[in-house]
This record gives sequence, structure tokens and C-alpha cells, in this order.
Amino acid sequence: MKKIILFALMFLAINAISAQSKVVKKKKKVSPNACLAMPSSTESTSKNVLGTSLQSCCTTTRTGFYRNGRCETGPNDAGVHVVCAEVTDAFLQFSKSRGNDLTTPFPAYGFAGLKAGDKWCLCASRWREAYEAGVAPPVFLAATHENALLFVSLEALQKNAIDFKSH
Repeated sequence: MKKIILFALMFLAINAISAQSKVVKKKKKVSPNACLAMPSSTESTSKNVLGTSLQSCCTTTRTGFYRNGRCETGPNDAGVHVVCAEVTDAFLQFSKSRGNDLTTPFPAYGFAGLKAGDKWCLCASRWREAYEAGVAPPVFLAATHENALLFVSLEALQKNAIDFKSH
């Protein structure tokens, strides 16, 4: 029941943000799940797991609890959507087996469904579950909020990081 309520709240947030931003650019058609960099003029005051400014995860899929492209969190984010990941088929199947189907589109809420290769702000506890099961998707440390460290170690994130090279 809790998951259904969280899911409903997520889609209400999407609608609210969509209603506020009705600016549509018609330059070129972009896949609904393609990810573009957030303009640098919208710097975040949040910190990432590296202690620097939180970077954009993905903007075209309107990811993140606040649907601003960043894995930012706040007091109403019960799922703690703070891990910026590039989802894989294995992770998507794992998540679906846990009751959270991220592949099914919900056009009414502007959600095209995810496929392998898409970037998305994942719940930290779900990412940890997937890590423990051996199916954690790769992460972008610069776009992963520091609150992820309340759920998973920096070492675990670094082992799965796309944007981190250990020396």
C-alpha cells in the first residue's frame, strides 16, 4: 500500500511540474528517454557523494523527486531518490520483481518507461538491494546526492561508478 501511495505522489508531482513548464522547443525530435546536460546556469546548492556541487542526472526524462533532472531530496521524498544511475536490463527486471515496474509507460504522467541505458534517479535503498543481489546499475557519482551515503558506502558506489577511476 505504501508503494502505491508513493507512486501516486510521484505522478502528482510530475503533473504539477509539467503544468508549470509548458515551454516546448521544436528544434529536433529527441527520444523521450534521451538525457541532456542541465544548463550550467542552474547550479545546485546540494552536494554529491564527492562533496562537490550536485550535477544534473538527466533532464529530458524529468527524473528526480522534484522532476528537475537532479537527484535532490527533501523531507517529502520518502523513497530518497538520490542515486543517479544508468539503468540496465538486469536492474529493471530486478526492480520489477520487487514491485516497482519502471519499464511500463504512463503517458498521462509524462513517463515513457525506462529502458537499458536511460539515466534515472533511483531510491538509495533499492540501489543497495540491487547491489547486494549483484545487479546494481552503474552510477554517476557527481550526480548522486550525498544522502545516498546514509544507505550505501562510498566504496560500493565507486565500484559501480561510470565517472570515477580509482588510482
